[in-house]
Amino acid sequence: MRTAKETVPSGLRRPSWRRISRRLVVGLAVAGLSTALNPFSGGNEARAADLPKLRAAVLKIGTVNWELDTIKRNGFDKANGFELEVQPYADNGATRVALEGGEADLAVADWIWVARQRAAGKDYVFIPYSKAVGGMVVPKDSSVKTLEDLKGKKIGIAGGPVDKSWLILRAYAQEKYGFDLAAQTEQVFGAPPLVFKSALNGETDAAINFWHFLAKMKATGMRELISVETASKDMGLDPNVPLLGYVLKESYLKDNPEMAKALYQASRDAKELLASDDAAWEPLRDRMNAKTDAQFETLRDDFRAGIPAPGNVNEDGAATFFALMARLGGKKLVGDVGELPPGLFVNVE
Repeated sequence: MRTAKETVPSGLRRPSWRRISRRLVVGLAVAGLSTALNPFSGGNEARAADLPKLRAAVLKIGTVNWELDTIKRNGFDKANGFELEVQPYADNGATRVALEGGEADLAVADWIWVARQRAAGKDYVFIPYSKAVGGMVVPKDSSVKTLEDLKGKKIGIAGGPVDKSWLILRAYAQEKYGFDLAAQTEQVFGAPPLVFKSALNGETDAAINFWHFLAKMKATGMRELISVETASKDMGLDPNVPLLGYVLKESYLKDNPEMAKALYQASRDAKELLASDDAAWEPLRDRMNAKTDAQFETLRDDFRAGIPAPGNVNEDGAATFFALMARLGGKKLVGDVGELPPGLFVNVE
């Protein structure tokens, strides 16, 4: 078995190691031990076993597994003072039940959902993970050049009527072209794979799908009509606000005060590796379920495009985005939340 020391590029390992070294020095002093500081060296395997465990409940086929696999494969969790345990589930609902019931310490969700839960009294908080969002694609030879050309046409949409990409593109069409996409098109809502197949079979004129399905659709020859990022920029929203993140309980972080920054740094270490090293993607090919090299490369490139800038979430930008979602999605999307609840975003710096 390859060790973390053998696989982690030195440029990524050194900053994390300096941080964990300081923590280990304190721990060793308290325990009255005088062993070597490296917990993974030959005579100190027990120290590695003593690291706090972080149980992550995730969708078995979710793209977050690409990052979590990279964290574990390269030892970024242990280098930052914890051991990551990945618990796969068949659907997102089950991951959230596991988090709520204490069977897991972490799940993945968008912060709008987290805000709704927090406003309802749950002590959930959000650590940024990805700003990858969807968009709209059309067949390569389609005559559709702008959203305005979709009047009277059929759109396949994953995620339902309050899908965030759909809501943003509706707002953009209203602002840019003065018409409501919902009123002047036919929508077919379905699961992402169904939207994918319907679009490729020509059953719909355009499609809105989750980012990784869109990547595969583009790889098969479909053309991106507009991205949510472009629409967001044009409407004055901050496209760099990460929508997806790791969700933990404040009570858990109170008992494990170093875990938030440790998790965030392990995540950044994995992102930096995946952003800079094509070879780091080879062990992920099976997980990515890419049927062709073109799909693999598009998935890799779009994942990289979704990596947020380091640092805390821009709360003003998030508040503006939330207000738009509340206006368009109403209570069905945000519940009774009037504004972002305080303490939603964890300070990761």
